[in-house]
Formats: sequence, C-alpha cells, structure tokens
Amino acid sequence: MQTILLYRAAAAPGGMPLAALASVALRASGLAGAVANSHNFAGPWARRLSTIPVDSGAASSVAANGAGAGGADAGQLHVSVEPLSGPHEGVSVISLSRPAARNAIGRQLLRELAEALDVVRQERTTRCVLVRSTVPGVFCSGADLKERATMTQSEASEFVSRIRRTFTELQDLPMPTVAVVEGLALGGGAELALACDMRIMGQGAAMAFPEAQLGIIPGAGGTQAGHAGRSSGRLPRIVGASRAKELIFTGRRVPGTEAGELKLADYVVPDDQVYERALSLAEQIVRSAPLSLRQAKAAVNKGLEVDLHSGLAVEEALYAQLLPSRDRLEGLKAFAEKRKPVYTGE
Repeated sequence: MQTILLYRAAAAPGGMPLAALASVALRASGLAGAVANSHNFAGPWARRLSTIPVDSGAASSVAANGAGAGGADAGQLHVSVEPLSGPHEGVSVISLSRPAARNAIGRQLLRELAEALDVVRQERTTRCVLVRSTVPGVFCSGADLKERATMTQSEASEFVSRIRRTFTELQDLPMPTVAVVEGLALGGGAELALACDMRIMGQGAAMAFPEAQLGIIPGAGGTQAGHAGRSSGRLPRIVGASRAKELIFTGRRVPGTEAGELKLADYVVPDDQVYERALSLAEQIVRSAPLSLRQAKAAVNKGLEVDLHSGLAVEEALYAQLLPSRDRLEGLKAFAEKRKPVYTGE
C-alpha cells in the first residue's frame, strides 16, 4: 500500500494589476512558486485535505467531500488522479468515471475535478496531464440535465459559473494538458476537451455543441476566442468565428476525421489506439525540463494575447527566469557528457 496526500489551495487573493511584464510572465507560468519552494505542495497557501491509502499503482481518490446528489452512482468516485511511473514518469492521468450518467457533469464530478486540478497544479515535477474517460463510448456527455432540473435558477447560475471557473483552471494549468477523446464529447464535454492544450480523438469519436437546441448556449467558454490574460484554445479561436457559429447554431456532431480537419483534434487515430497515442505524446513531452515546459506554455499563451513587441518582452522575461535554474545547468552538463539529462524541476 502507498499513501497519497491530497491538498487544496486556499482561496487566492483578489486580482491585482501587474506592474511589469516580468510579473505577468511569472504569474502565467507558475514558476515563482516553483522557484521559491523546494518541496512539492509547499507554501502557506496549501493545506492538507486527506491521507488516502490506495493499492500500489491504483488511481488516487480526489473525492474528499463525500458523494454527490445520489442515484445509481451515489458513493462512487467520479474523478481520480493517477501519477504514472517508468517511461511515463512525470505524467498524471485525470480519469472521469461516472458510467451511470455517461460522465455527465454534476456537482460531485465537478467538485472532484477541481480537487484533481489542485493536486496536479501543486506537484512541481508533473510535466504533462492527460484527461481521459474510463467509460466506454463517451468522453463526457456534458451537463447533468437531470440534476440541473432540480436546481433553482440561482443555483443553476452559480453551478454554471463553477463549471466555467473549473475549466479555466484546467486551461491555466502551468504544465501541458492533453484531452484523450474516446467516444462522444458533447456540450460541456466538448468544452472540457477544448480547455486542454491538445486533443487526441478516435476516428469514431465525435464532438458537438447542442446547447442552443436545449434553450441555452455553451456556458463554459465554448463561445469565446480568448482575451488578455487567458490562454487560447476555445472554439472560435481554433476553427474561426463563422465555423464556430455554424457548429453552435446547428449543434451537429463533428466526427473524428472532420475534427482533425477543423483542428479541433491535433491527432485522429483508430479508436483502439487513442490512449496509447496520448501516452506516446506524453512520453515525448516529459523528456523536457519541467520548468521549461511551464515557461514555454506561458510564453505561447501570453504571446497570443498581445502584440508581437510585447510578446517578445514576455518571452525574454520568461527565459530570464530559467537562467538560474538547476535544470538549465543539468541540461548543459548532460549535453557535454553525451547523456540524458536528469531534471528535477529546480
């Protein structure tokens, strides 16, 4: 048996205007905390949630607050986090597992997803995060409409706001993220996939945005092309405004092959090879230094939101933060010694 400690970050202070591009760079990449703290999950902003014993190699629970609203899956975990080892060390897999509701996003699943994001965000040696489903034939079917029907108007509004915040937290994770789309990704499920940096889809998978046919619109960022301070990756920025409108207005399903053509998917592979392709991509990613991955992601995301001159300044600030890092020196030493570098995220 092994013990996995779970933490939740305390509420962050209110937004504050940034005085310099260097501050923007640090906040975007999350490097400030990584450089300041020499231990995982360190700092006064983190607090212990629970200590959970699990079988070695099994996924860790992130459901610290109990079961959801009830039903066939009451008391069961909807989200788990599994840090991989061996050639995939540095990869964490967030798995959705709510088969009774086809991974519909209800209160419990959303709460556990937020917990999972807290875990991987605070682990400085995590270099890549995969988001996948363990339910055959579906990635995520969107909002739990049965649960939504029991909510008051104000409760529904707050719940949608929480979904939007959680997906933004996924989007803003400092390390690369990959959505592993096997089966259907509908509504909020498609928006969940779009919040990741990259998407791998099966040929038989499909995405759709059917909200308008239900009297609403995509409410977790699917309609937006991004704005200052946020990374790219939502529907209009990926496929263009006119195609995004067509997909939202019609709600039609986009099969895997077309998703690849529209750049909704970065890779489209046979259905039985999706997870293996994601692992292969993650294995390539984790060969890079953890801090370098974070800085590179921040540089690209920030650069998309500003003019070229400002983007170059952001890049310079992010690069400068790596100069005193131990990993940079290790990379130079390993190159000179003709061996693989051993990066520690420091």
